[in-house]
Amino acid sequence: MTMTSMRLAADIGGTFTDVAAFDEGTGRLLLGKSLSTPQRLVDGITEGVAKAGAKFADAGIFLHGSTIAINTMLERTGAKTALITTQGFRDVYEIGRINRPDAYNLFFKRHDPLVRRALRFEVPERVSAEGEEMHPLDEAALGAVCDRLVALGIEAVAIMFLHSYRNPAHEGRAKAIVQQRLPAAFVSASHELSQEYREFERTSTVVANAYVGPRVSGYVSGIETHIAADDFVGSFLLVQSTGGLYEAEQAKTQCIRMLESGPAAGVIGAQALSEATGLENAIAFDMGGTTAKAGVIYRGEPLTTSLALIGGYERALPIQTAMMDIFEVGTGGGSIAYVDVGGSLRVGPQSSGAEPGPACYGRGGALPTVTDANLVLGRLGALSFLGGELKLDIAAARRAIDEHVARPLGLTTTDAADGILRIAATAMSYAVKGVSTERGLDAAAFPMIAYGGAGPLHAVQIAREIGTPRVIIPRAPGHFCAFGMLFADLRYDFVRTWPVKLAALDFASVGAVYADLESQGNAALTKASARPSAVLTHRAADMRYVGQEHAVTVDLPMALFEANDRDAIKRRFDAEHERRYGTSAPKEACEIVSLRATVTGRMPKPPLERIEAGPETVGMKAISEIRKVHFPDSIAPHQTPVFKRTDLLAGNRIPGPAIIEEHASTTVVFPSDTLTVDAFGSLVIEVGR
Repeated sequence: MTMTSMRLAADIGGTFTDVAAFDEGTGRLLLGKSLSTPQRLVDGITEGVAKAGAKFADAGIFLHGSTIAINTMLERTGAKTALITTQGFRDVYEIGRINRPDAYNLFFKRHDPLVRRALRFEVPERVSAEGEEMHPLDEAALGAVCDRLVALGIEAVAIMFLHSYRNPAHEGRAKAIVQQRLPAAFVSASHELSQEYREFERTSTVVANAYVGPRVSGYVSGIETHIAADDFVGSFLLVQSTGGLYEAEQAKTQCIRMLESGPAAGVIGAQALSEATGLENAIAFDMGGTTAKAGVIYRGEPLTTSLALIGGYERALPIQTAMMDIFEVGTGGGSIAYVDVGGSLRVGPQSSGAEPGPACYGRGGALPTVTDANLVLGRLGALSFLGGELKLDIAAARRAIDEHVARPLGLTTTDAADGILRIAATAMSYAVKGVSTERGLDAAAFPMIAYGGAGPLHAVQIAREIGTPRVIIPRAPGHFCAFGMLFADLRYDFVRTWPVKLAALDFASVGAVYADLESQGNAALTKASARPSAVLTHRAADMRYVGQEHAVTVDLPMALFEANDRDAIKRRFDAEHERRYGTSAPKEACEIVSLRATVTGRMPKPPLERIEAGPETVGMKAISEIRKVHFPDSIAPHQTPVFKRTDLLAGNRIPGPAIIEEHASTTVVFPSDTLTVDAFGSLVIEVGR
């Protein structure tokens, strides 16, 4: 095996670390899964690579996605950070947008800034909205601020000056001064991350980048050192929140771009599967040990957004950067079930994680989880979990559910376990609705591609909640995010605020802005350590009706600019506004707010392997056991056949109820469902009613 023949990918989740390796020489796909190691995350990668039977020395490219950035934000374990901003704008970060979605909630709490007010400092300077200097940067005042930062032991500094998106000169100079005075600090300037207007969102973005920066950059550097010691000499690329790839050096400074790297890779994998099977639209649903996430493939492309709200709408910290449109809820296999003070059963968002894990893992966990409920109901096999590597303790699962849920609520153990799964399914259906129904799309019309270690366990129950008629379980769903990384491309997204009414649009001027953005992307690809096979460019614009506050992003094909077709741009905007909000105003004037350009370097993709065809009826050798399994609304458990997925062939048809087991996941088919194996080995479940 030559060094350049293998592409290696690793995805670290809250509970498990997944590894996928594709050998281009033999066409083999190697998979490995290990428990995540929170104290030293790189150890989980090493163990996963070893379990896959791969070596760093044999890899030409190592692709990596991690939740470290978003976990650092959510857990509030980042660096001691200070904010330097324009005089008079110290409190913009705390005032925010005054979001009050629940106007009558007397216990409403505002967002909790990552930087407290005492560590936010003002400096005299001012640039106009047109980019003209109105007041020079007061370097003496900045020097005095630096003295205070040194005395306070600040570890990271965020710099956000008003209108720096139009003229970043003051921010660039301020960053140079701060880096000189605080050489050990992580320093981030807002124009390096966002060239859009809206000072609150830009402040929140640069603060978040600085806050997670020391931990993320140290983590990336640690992986570089570790894989170099294992004789890796290829390209180390990280997955961005868009699903695209960027260089490790860029990840060390633009840390916030990898907030949703693992989940985004899963959506890229779902897109590849959709393309291979002829699906134009699909919901990508990922459930792991800690969280469940959903994204959407619409007209063959993943839906993206330019603004993410971290922490929920009412208490959100916005991040203004391109990313996959993913909705996440705190429900996973390790989510803890409990009875609250009002006597109601709750599931999550607290998770048992990898350590100690669910009670049935036998690693010290004593609280009931979703995984424990699945085991008690017979949906998981005690001796076949992770291919038999981890034996599950059903007695411990029963004790945990009895003590913390069943007895407090006066239920049987079985009914308590069923209740846990019902509540979990309802919570996870919100993630699907969050990226479909709330975006103007009909979730019931989209098939669901379900993956993650726990996704196939719950997919059909969630499908019933939202009315989805078909569920697709890809091959190796427990490794699917790592697998999706193998289909990712190098990608650079650029945006520039450029307000102009469509009626007054100068195509030459706008074309020059797009050309400048695209040249930045081409320059980044030229410097990349990996060589793309082709370069693609994509243009879009944020547009709104004149008088509106918020805009929608509209795709604008190059042909519209070549033809100077103003009317076609207006029609595309009207159609997108209609899809997003259910209404449009074709006769009303509209305007462009920001211009967006994406430059993509296409990377070679592994082919989706087809499996051997077989008869409609499954052979008896594929059945490993008959197990008693409890399903909703059934008085007694069903005698349910358990199939080995490795023995299933294309064309096989299995009526429910059924359990399909494989190394890193288990698929549950309800009594009224029907499962068919397609040519690529995916399990296609028609959901019964």
